[in-house]
Amino acid sequence: MSERLSQGKNKISAYLQLGGEAGILALVDRFYELMDVLPEARIVRRMHPPSLTGSADRLFKFLSGWLGGPPLFQRERGHPRLRMRHAPYAISRVERDEWMLCMRQAISEQVGDSDLNAKLKRMFSDMADHMINTDEGSTGVAAPG
Repeated sequence: MSERLSQGKNKISAYLQLGGEAGILALVDRFYELMDVLPEARIVRRMHPPSLTGSADRLFKFLSGWLGGPPLFQRERGHPRLRMRHAPYAISRVERDEWMLCMRQAISEQVGDSDLNAKLKRMFSDMADHMINTDEGSTGVAAPG
């Protein structure tokens, strides 16, 4: 499931290009900071529990494996099955766009390499598109802790 990004003739994972665990944590932390403060992300923010700590931990563990690092999420929780895990929540283009607003900005701020920056934005956009499960927007009901 992880996608490898090439750098020159060597294949280096996005996980390593981002700086390993520290880089992924910085991206995840900034992503959730933005979700917490951007008024444009209020609908997707309401879909999360009041504390974003658990969400951040799960996203970090998922991204570790998805970006070519240790498969932390899979070791702890099994196959990600993102659509299944998010099926209880109405995710329309509105929620996708709000989520991507936060992720695009976090990537722009945290990833200096322009090729990696663009590649990550495409990867996350494709994943976010895959999560859409309705034409109607969310009720803003918080996800369970």
